[in-house]
Amino acid sequence: MINIKIFNVTVLMTNCYLLTDADTGDMAVVDPGARNEKLISAVNSAEGELKYVILTHGHYDHIGYAKQLADLYGAKIVCGRKSNEFFQNNILNHSAFHEDFENIKPFSGDLLLYDGDKFKLGNTEITYISTPGHTVDSGCYIFDNNIIAGDTLFCESYGRTDLPTGSDSDMINSIKRLKSIEGDYNVLPGHGLVSTLDHERRYNPLMRRV
Repeated sequence: MINIKIFNVTVLMTNCYLLTDADTGDMAVVDPGARNEKLISAVNSAEGELKYVILTHGHYDHIGYAKQLADLYGAKIVCGRKSNEFFQNNILNHSAFHEDFENIKPFSGDLLLYDGDKFKLGNTEITYISTPGHTVDSGCYIFDNNIIAGDTLFCESYGRTDLPTGSDSDMINSIKRLKSIEGDYNVLPGHGLVSTLDHERRYNPLMRRV
C-alpha cells in the first residue's frame, strides 16, 4: 500500500505527488515541475529512501526539477519510452517559450516503460499504461485504488490536445481506455482537484461520449 501527499509546484500549480510505500518506507516523487521546499523537507524527514522520480509526460511544468531531484537523492527517473525526446528538446517540452522558467538541461530517463509494464515501489506494484493524446508520451500509473493521470484526465475535463504531438483521436482512445477499467479508482490529475473514476464516468464530458 502506498501513502500519498500532494504538493503544488510551478506557476501552473502542477500536482506533484510524494508516494511512500507503507511497508518499507521507500519513496517516489511524481512530476516535480519545480523545486519545492516543503517537498524536500518531507523527503528529508522521512525514514525511507527516495527510489524513483516518476514522470507522466515531458512538459516543462512536470519535469523541470526531475533531474536535479533524482541526482540529489540518487533516484532513478521512470517514464514512458517516448519521453526522452521531450527531455532533450526545449521546444517539445515548452520550456523555451516561458521566460519565467529556465531552459531545461537535456537528460534521459533511467527506466523506460512500455504499455503494461510493471515495477515495484517497496512492496507495492505499480502498472504503467500509455495514454497518448495530450502528448505522444503521456501515460498513467496505477496502484492500489489510485490512478495518477498526469494531464490525460482531469476532474470533469481532460488534457488539451493542441500542443505538439497532441492528438484528438489519441485522447478519445485514451479516455475510453480509462473508462473501461473495472471498478472505481481515485483519479490523481496533473492539475486541479482529485476525483474518482466513477465521478468522471458520470460527469466528464468526453468520458460520457466515448
